[in-house]
Amino acid sequence: MVLENYVILETGVPARLHFTDHVIMRRTTTDPLTGEPTTRNVLVFDVDRLNGREVFAKYSIMAEKHAGQFEAYLKDKSYRDYNLIITKIGEGFRTSWSVQVIPRT
Repeated sequence: MVLENYVILETGVPARLHFTDHVIMRRTTTDPLTGEPTTRNVLVFDVDRLNGREVFAKYSIMAEKHAGQFEAYLKDKSYRDYNLIITKIGEGFRTSWSVQVIPRT
């Protein structure tokens, strides 16, 4: 699902994405436990395909664990050569993501 140009994953529903570029941004958020502001790095991908259709959207990742799943592809932007099927599993602090990397044909 795309909401205001951001891809929002639905729990348990695989989404097929293609990324064209990325940036690491600093973002200030409110810590849900302390209520204090905190600054974090956020990995933001430009998305041009979502589930086979053309889009102009962003996929934003704040979770370090999820961002780490793409680390091997960032330096040379080799994610451009793949479609990624991402499935969100769970909610809240226990959320995890299944990522399948599929070569583009």
